[in-house]
Amino acid sequence: MTRHAITVLGHDRPGIIADTTGRLAGLGLNLEDSTMTLLRGHFAMTLVCQGDAPEAEIATALAPLTDDGTLTVTVREVPAEPSYEPAGSPWVLTVHGGDRPGIVSSVVGEVAQVGGNITDLTTRLAGDLYLLVAEIDLPAATDVDALRVSVDAAAAALGVGATLRPAEADEL
Repeated sequence: MTRHAITVLGHDRPGIIADTTGRLAGLGLNLEDSTMTLLRGHFAMTLVCQGDAPEAEIATALAPLTDDGTLTVTVREVPAEPSYEPAGSPWVLTVHGGDRPGIVSSVVGEVAQVGGNITDLTTRLAGDLYLLVAEIDLPAATDVDALRVSVDAAAAALGVGATLRPAEADEL
């Protein structure tokens, strides 16, 4: 059994998820993880599947999705690795305010400096308002109060607000 990462990117239209996952199921692949979103009207999906189909066979099965030129599909074998087990606790970081370059890198850089791992990140721009929501795993020894101070300082330097709070079990 091998594991493959598959990306599908391009212009949105109804049926992309059904077409993609149907073709993968037809190859006997089990969908283990996936994420999909629309980014300014463009479809973006990443899937991780496991099964016996080789990379070339998967690529051939998904090739018809690209026939009209509006989608790009990539298939890549993922090496076997131990499952990720968080070593700390889950937190949610939200940032909101006027849009400007550097918001993501500055604020999540503070999380990275304490060894925090971003497990999910979403950003949205609505007019001039920018919103970032990140799910993070913080190491058990993290001084959360000190992290809050550094995140708040980075956010203030950008003229945005930030909130760091423990994640509720049913949120993730």
